[in-house]
Amino acid sequence: MAFVVVVAARFLLPLAIPYYPLPGVIACLVLDGVDQTIFQAFGYDPPGYQSYDKAMDVFYLSIAYLSTLRNWTSEPAFRISRFLFYYRLVGALIFEFTQLRWLLLVFPNVFEYFFIAYETIRSRWSPVTLLIGWWMSLAGVIWVVIKLPQEWWLHVAQLDVTDELARHQWAIGLLVALVAGLAVLFQRAVRPRLRPADWDWQFRPEPQPEAIDEPHERSAWRVQNDRVWSWNTFEKAVLLGLLCTIFAQMLPDYTGSTTNLFIGVGITVVLNAAVSLAVARRSWTIRNTVLSFLARLMLNVALATVANWILDNQLDGYDTLFFLVMISLITTLHDRWRPVHEYRRTMATA
Repeated sequence: MAFVVVVAARFLLPLAIPYYPLPGVIACLVLDGVDQTIFQAFGYDPPGYQSYDKAMDVFYLSIAYLSTLRNWTSEPAFRISRFLFYYRLVGALIFEFTQLRWLLLVFPNVFEYFFIAYETIRSRWSPVTLLIGWWMSLAGVIWVVIKLPQEWWLHVAQLDVTDELARHQWAIGLLVALVAGLAVLFQRAVRPRLRPADWDWQFRPEPQPEAIDEPHERSAWRVQNDRVWSWNTFEKAVLLGLLCTIFAQMLPDYTGSTTNLFIGVGITVVLNAAVSLAVARRSWTIRNTVLSFLARLMLNVALATVANWILDNQLDGYDTLFFLVMISLITTLHDRWRPVHEYRRTMATA
């Protein structure tokens, strides 16, 4: 029961990130850090924990990445975050196939902390005033100073914070003193040099542009600017191919090949793009995101049923349904929020 509750929370909690970016991602980060401790407290050690943990990580990071399409106004920051996200995704996939822990040191999860840094800054200042050099420097500091030591601690040395503090209780006082010292340093040396805040603390994202904040306006934008064979479709196919392949390593009964999974995901994504664009051209719009997701899921279940008949019942029902839920969710959010990002980029360069 504890395992089911934690896994459900790790699937549902990321859905708050697009609407409450900073609190949402921090909540996911905390849950990621304590889930194994929760399992141990209930006397349960889930098999293949590392694969499960990496799969759940890339899921919530995928939702965070999609939220940048919806919310981020700084194009340089978005481009850096996109590279960091896919770099980590490729590293997580290679780790799943090799189980070599040191690979997670080579492919550190810098995107997560870069996302937190951006949203922290955005909660007080307009991010569009910061140039690409500033964002690259921030990513570099996070990569070298924060993530490399953390990845070494977790995946190479395989140390646990709770266990180490229990063995070395003197370290608790040292950590408290370090945090207090950093707080004093920030108050005296950093805060006086910060420019005045642009607004009070706000943890909701900036409003979407008025010209594209309604579902029918985003559909009209897709009709004018999107195609079935396009970069958008390619990105969705790559993202979902990597995501589903990582999850396939976690599913205990999945026996399909990676190639077949990538091909199946790619075909489904292309068919989704064709159907959604055909619907948009007829000005049929579902305003509610949940209802739009459910409608797409029903479409994909119908497509899978036909495919299973053609393949003479070779598809596993539960695994296929899991992948279809993932595909329906990611493509729905991508199609809804990608036009917002493209509109902002177009307006910025106009």
